[in-house]
This record gives sequence, structure tokens and C-alpha cells, in this order.
Amino acid sequence: MKQKASLLVIGRHAPCPSCVSSPSSVETHEWLNAAISRKFPDQPFESQYIDVDNQMELEEDIQAYVQAVLNDDYFYPLVVLNNTIVAEGVPRLKPIIKAFEDIGYVPQTDLRS
Repeated sequence: MKQKASLLVIGRHAPCPSCVSSPSSVETHEWLNAAISRKFPDQPFESQYIDVDNQMELEEDIQAYVQAVLNDDYFYPLVVLNNTIVAEGVPRLKPIIKAFEDIGYVPQTDLRS
């Protein structure tokens, strides 16, 4: 049975210092939402972006991830799927898609010949 996916991207509006030419965390969040929606159409998932510099009241587990990013334990953007870290820094789509498949999401087959 498929688990409902909850995707969390934690980061800053500016790219991380070691990822200067990379997209911002916000852009990464938008890109992931678009790519995952295309790969898994009609298979909804929750998605949330957390800016470490503009925090609001957060659940304890999310706050722990935010604090880890602030402590430089992880590069940002930090990508978390169902409370499991699936990418950090410059995320690659393939392992994130694999993580969705591991919880039961079925990718759309490419109908092009």
C-alpha cells in the first residue's frame, strides 16, 4: 500500500556558499514539485518549503532539521521525504524519485516511441 508522501525542502533564498552557481532552495522546491508531479501524475503528495532565516513555529522533528542546517550539519537545500533525508546540497532527481517509488508511488511510463 502506498504511503502518502510528505516532501520537505529546508533552505535559504540564496544558494549555499559552496553551491553558488546552483538554484536557490526556493527554486529547487519549485523544480522538485514540478518534476515529481510529472513523474507521478494523479498521485498527490504534500510539499512544504521552510526558510531557515524566516522560521515560524514548527513541529519538533522539522525544527531539528532546521537546527541541523543552521549548525552546518547538512548543506542546504535539505530534502526530506516522510522524515527521511533523501538529498542535500545540490539534489539529484533520480534518488528522490527512487525514494518515492520505495514508498509505493508508480512512475508514469513514457508513451513516446
